[in-house]
Amino acid sequence: MDNMFTEQFWMDAWVNDVAGKDTLAVHKGYSTAQFWDKASVTYNTNKNEIKSRRTTRALATLREKGLLFKGMRVLDIGCGTGMMALALAQEGALVTAMDFSSGMLDRFKADIPKALNSKITLVQQDWHQLDIRQKGWEKAFDLVLAFMSPAVASPEAFSRMIQCAAKGCAIRGWAARRQPEIFKDLWQMIMKHPLDDKPQSILYKINLLFSMGLYPDIYFDVVEWDQMVSVETETENQVSFFTKVTGKADKDIRPVIHSYLQNRAGKEKIRKKQKGVTATAVFLVDSLI
Repeated sequence: MDNMFTEQFWMDAWVNDVAGKDTLAVHKGYSTAQFWDKASVTYNTNKNEIKSRRTTRALATLREKGLLFKGMRVLDIGCGTGMMALALAQEGALVTAMDFSSGMLDRFKADIPKALNSKITLVQQDWHQLDIRQKGWEKAFDLVLAFMSPAVASPEAFSRMIQCAAKGCAIRGWAARRQPEIFKDLWQMIMKHPLDDKPQSILYKINLLFSMGLYPDIYFDVVEWDQMVSVETETENQVSFFTKVTGKADKDIRPVIHSYLQNRAGKEKIRKKQKGVTATAVFLVDSLI
């Protein structure tokens, strides 16, 4: 049982949990900038989706941990459309917001008020290809966060995130998720077996932190919202995903996806229900005992 208290145990458990399973294939599908470029148009279109970000609660937790103050330096890994980065900048933080998706960053840039231009630096780069030492980012930020970001879906990527923090980190991910029926149906049709995806790497991150002597404040949120997406937009999203997962050509994937979505659509729109439980963990990097 002593092995459960070592870092190596939880890193191995994390890697082995996804090895050879659908979870690894799902991660692969989400690993391209192309996918997120196409998906970016569907973000921030529903008030319940925006509410699910729980920005106010996150800011309160950061403040309680001493990780929210004017002039602080923040790195936001996988910033997406920038809702959290904007909230931190409004609190007086200097935010470096990075994402590998130009589509996401374009959405973000369009929403930056002029008053915050000097507080936000946008960086288009893939976290997996970034050399933090060469970049001068080791211990360069008071706070490093990665909320719902596939960029830190491996022990190595998570470790480099922590190395960039001088004071603390915040992470958020799915603790449990009910995939939309559309996605499960398409998976069955294309992959020829039911989807078996358990995207709970956040739980391995939390246990890894405990093994390191870092004790995060953790809270959970039940989130639920509907997305209304056009058939054409959803077709592009799913084609981008499944061509990466399967390695098949666009011409072999697109007809199957488009036909299914057309048959499912009502008034040319697809309803996608997003539901699950997110876990947020905030921790100090200098709290080792």
